[in-house]
Amino acid sequence: MSATAVHSLWTMAGGMTSAAPAEKFKAPVIEYAQLAPVLIVIGVAVVGVLVEAFVPRRARYYTQVFLTVVALAAAFAAVIGLAAGGYGTTKAHIAAMGAIAIDGPTLFLQGTILLTSLVAVFTFAERRLDPAAHGNHVDSFAAQAASVPGSDSEKAAVRAGFTTTEVFPLVLFSVAGMLVFPAANDLLTLFVALEVFSLPLYLLCAVARRKRLMSQEAAVKYFLLGAFSSAFLLFGIALLYGYAGSVSYATIANVVDGSVTQIDPALADTMGNDALLLIGGAMILTGLLFKVGAVPFHMWTPDVYQGAPTPVTGFMAAATKVAAFGALLRLLYVVLPGLAWDWRPVMWAVAIVTMLGGAIVAITQTDIKRLLAYSSIAHAGFILAGVIATTPDGISSVLFYLGAYSFVTVGAFAVVTLVRDAGGEATHLSKWAGLGRRSPLVAAVFAVFLLAFAGIPLTSGFSGKFAVFKAAADGGAGGLVVVGVISSAIAAFFYIRVIVLMFFSEPKADGPTVAVPSPLTMTTIGVGVAVTLVLGLAPQYFLDLASQAGVFVR
Repeated sequence: MSATAVHSLWTMAGGMTSAAPAEKFKAPVIEYAQLAPVLIVIGVAVVGVLVEAFVPRRARYYTQVFLTVVALAAAFAAVIGLAAGGYGTTKAHIAAMGAIAIDGPTLFLQGTILLTSLVAVFTFAERRLDPAAHGNHVDSFAAQAASVPGSDSEKAAVRAGFTTTEVFPLVLFSVAGMLVFPAANDLLTLFVALEVFSLPLYLLCAVARRKRLMSQEAAVKYFLLGAFSSAFLLFGIALLYGYAGSVSYATIANVVDGSVTQIDPALADTMGNDALLLIGGAMILTGLLFKVGAVPFHMWTPDVYQGAPTPVTGFMAAATKVAAFGALLRLLYVVLPGLAWDWRPVMWAVAIVTMLGGAIVAITQTDIKRLLAYSSIAHAGFILAGVIATTPDGISSVLFYLGAYSFVTVGAFAVVTLVRDAGGEATHLSKWAGLGRRSPLVAAVFAVFLLAFAGIPLTSGFSGKFAVFKAAADGGAGGLVVVGVISSAIAAFFYIRVIVLMFFSEPKADGPTVAVPSPLTMTTIGVGVAVTLVLGLAPQYFLDLASQAGVFVR
């Protein structure tokens, strides 16, 4: 066979004649302006890594805090700019070659994540709560994360006044993943975003200054269970690809509806196989429900919340929930609306056990961080009630609830950092007895957050619960609302028990003190209280904003 014949065979086998090479390779079209929030955060995170390498140690803390705050504020300004430009409504579209959806829910959730993270970063930067060590101010993070707890190298690092300033670029990388996660419009982008925001969180959980072994144990548990959930998600993606012949949300939705026109011959045997669809969908849901902290995928939550440094716990509890629920909404409303008959009964069961499980187990807790962890599990159940509504009101009520809940959570964990004894934070509930007499202002602020968690009127928690339960009732899930109200009543018991403990118990002589924070933590707590009261007293503007933002681009 001649060389030319072989050459012509080879070009034909490639599916492309040598006459038309231009059609095969098209340069990707990337809308950089619409991806600006993510690009700003990732760009500054990379700069933060370079700061660790090149900036002298004594200047790193101030440089990193400044860079982080500027990055989050600039990214939030970019989100506002996109929303003002109509990208949440009339100009909503699919960007980055089909990988990212720029629409109302994306911009609303990205704005919420960025604002929450900005407020949470102030608690990371707090350096006045612990007494100065060897003449140096210290924060909540280990002096040198690589040294073994209690070793000589750790003691030397503490004496030298080292601090783990790497936490700031880690937070930015995590936030970048969270911004992409609810915006992902294909399954591969979803998985990459999941890993980008999870891996920094595993590290951040392990770097507590006090109780380092407990912190490292929390990180290992989170990492192992997170790896399991990622594996579930990845296996589900593989099965859905086999079912639809594509990882794109729109194509999968078309195959589910039966409206697909072109069938890839290589996938003709598996396409439309309902077993692949059901098992794959269930596995992806499992991966997302793990991130949300829904029962029975909640086992990591109390241990990780208790062991991680409290600023990290506050950041993680608020921002991760917003990102994960955003991705869950998009998956169920854009990819699998044709399967609603199949997934709704399963989600009903998950929502019921999550609401009741979180509320009932929280009653038995004696540690304030574990109590807030089980409270967050119960709240995941309440938000799922809105997800199950499958109506436009369901989407907007979930968006509003996530916005309200995230600020209350960050504020509550910021208050937890203030109550301290000789061993660091005093998180055992018995230590909080009589706190209202020792420090009435701190106890009153914490009481406001607890009342918001309980859903008492005139707080953001009430507005959020009312919106979610109303959407669920209108969507035909009245039974869920009844269970939700019962579990809210159970939950109110343990929130009010903490308030009674703070205000109506005698303070102990050897009780903890309340540290006076710098303006950074005061800002975090102040913003939390302000948002809680504004969304409770005058929620209508924000409910309207959420309903305008509640339309997914398909």
